[in-house]
Amino acid sequence: MSLNRRESTAGDAVAPPPEAWLGAWSGSAAPVYCRDWSGRVLAANAAFARRFGRSADEFAGTPLATLVHADDLGAVARAEDDLRRPPHRSASESRWLTPQGWRWIGWEEAVLPDGAGIRAIGHDITRLRVAEQQFRKLSSAIEQSPAAIAITDAGGRVEYVNARFTAATGYTLEDILEREIDVLREGHPDDASYQRFWETVRAGREWRGELARHGPDGARVWESVQVVGLRNEAGEVTHLLCQREDITERRLLEEQLRQAQKMESLGTLAGGIAHDFNNILAVINGYAELCLIRGGEPVTLQKSLREIRRAADRASGLVRQILTFSRKAEVRFAPLDLNQQVRDLVALLAETFPRNIGFQLTLEDNLPALRADPNQFQQIVLNLCVNARDAMPGGGTITLATARMEGAAVPATVPGHPPACACLSISDTGTGMTPEVRARIFEPFFTTKAATHGTGLGLAVVYGIVASHGGALEVDTAPGVGSAFRIYLPLSAEAAAEVAPRRAGEFPGGSERVLVVDDETPLRLLLEAALSQKGYTVEGAHDGRDAIARLDRIENRYDAVVLDLNMPGATGLEVLRHIHATRPALRVLLVSGHLTTEARAEFEALGQKDFLRKPYPLDELGRQLRGMLDRA
Repeated sequence: MSLNRRESTAGDAVAPPPEAWLGAWSGSAAPVYCRDWSGRVLAANAAFARRFGRSADEFAGTPLATLVHADDLGAVARAEDDLRRPPHRSASESRWLTPQGWRWIGWEEAVLPDGAGIRAIGHDITRLRVAEQQFRKLSSAIEQSPAAIAITDAGGRVEYVNARFTAATGYTLEDILEREIDVLREGHPDDASYQRFWETVRAGREWRGELARHGPDGARVWESVQVVGLRNEAGEVTHLLCQREDITERRLLEEQLRQAQKMESLGTLAGGIAHDFNNILAVINGYAELCLIRGGEPVTLQKSLREIRRAADRASGLVRQILTFSRKAEVRFAPLDLNQQVRDLVALLAETFPRNIGFQLTLEDNLPALRADPNQFQQIVLNLCVNARDAMPGGGTITLATARMEGAAVPATVPGHPPACACLSISDTGTGMTPEVRARIFEPFFTTKAATHGTGLGLAVVYGIVASHGGALEVDTAPGVGSAFRIYLPLSAEAAAEVAPRRAGEFPGGSERVLVVDDETPLRLLLEAALSQKGYTVEGAHDGRDAIARLDRIENRYDAVVLDLNMPGATGLEVLRHIHATRPALRVLLVSGHLTTEARAEFEALGQKDFLRKPYPLDELGRQLRGMLDRA
């Protein structure tokens, strides 16, 4: 008998009892119902009745459309189409209205033996469908995330990267696997930094940092990187989630902000610097005139020359500080003697601040070195001292103190919980701050000063520098009792080992032939005389073109060149390039009074390592020259 004939006669037959339709499924724990080909329920078991909140008898004759979600009726109709074809079975999923709301039910359906209807056995799959939807949403969110995302196993081997990661790095998953690229290593400046990263991650902690790398186009890219462990049901870290966000533009804006603030700070010191320079020039001119007036009196000459030398040292230190504050330099972390930096800066500030502002130093002896950018550290001290000065219009005292803190004494606010840190405290006896002002002092452009006396950038810059050094900043203040800023910076055993002892005095001589290139005639003649006195055979070149001409003469065989960078005609870099092209084995000692980041990058790209900043002591130049010549 065909299925169509059975369907047409079903309505004329006397309806059998539910047990006849359900058969052995009547007592099943799974919800089971039977329906005719017109979509009306014929019978339902007790489990079905419990699921949908009615008695089994009430379902007889109920249209399926009243139970199934309207959007899923099409799926029910398609399942019926499958049932009309051998093997007369189908499987479908649809949403059904229950007392608990819409639930996803998966149905396994089969035509009844007599062909008069359909029997359906159900399973509640709501939790599975919700989980699948959640998974699809999460997968879509990760794949379309604006952050570059990589997922690795616990050992750092990549298993997944999203589209943004590929666009940002140029690496597809296939590239990473084939070339065995360690994506977690990229951006770390050295192996020590990478090792600290792994120590943090393996300890189960989240790692955050800002790293620089080169993008697919070769441009330098700064990224905020976050790596966190993904745990299984047992709490074990099985995978690592790495997120990278491009912050190049933000870093550029921060650098512009710092530069603008540095120029503002320099402006506050301009008057005092001019006054100090005039005093230095007065000392030099006065003692020089005294020597000329009194002729060859040995005592007068010795005393005058000592004072001239002392004044010149003060002038060179002042110029060095001005360049430090004004130039736009790349951040370079190096071992830093905290106490010496504080002493040098206080010496400068004492000369430039009003005379009613006093300084007091309380420095802990034998304080280990820390790794910091000297330029940025000096800006911290300058900004805080300028703020302290402005808080004491009637005069007062600025106290700078240093101390070492270890173990439990290290504040919990210091990132990474280092075993030891240095504390620099800068306090004043000024007006102090209210709690409302204290809460906003690190906001950019927030200031309580008059419009002509500041931009409100100083403390925002200080906060940013301290954070970039992995440190912490605390403030104690109250109206009428002054303010105290405490900066905590991690101490570094490696930095302490790198600090070279200061040397002074005579320098070793030699018999080699040296070419001195400098357009400043008195300085060139001075170097020629000093090196000749030490046994060297010395020639001088008055500019870059003269140097190139001398180097091109076959008969001139030089062992070393002392080369000034800033000269008319051919610059020192042009001469250096000529030397590398024609005499690559020739040793070169570069000297300059002002070195830009671009010039440093260019001569480092040429492999040039020996450099000395003007003004320099003669013994330091002599030692560097000797060391360069003796180096294998």
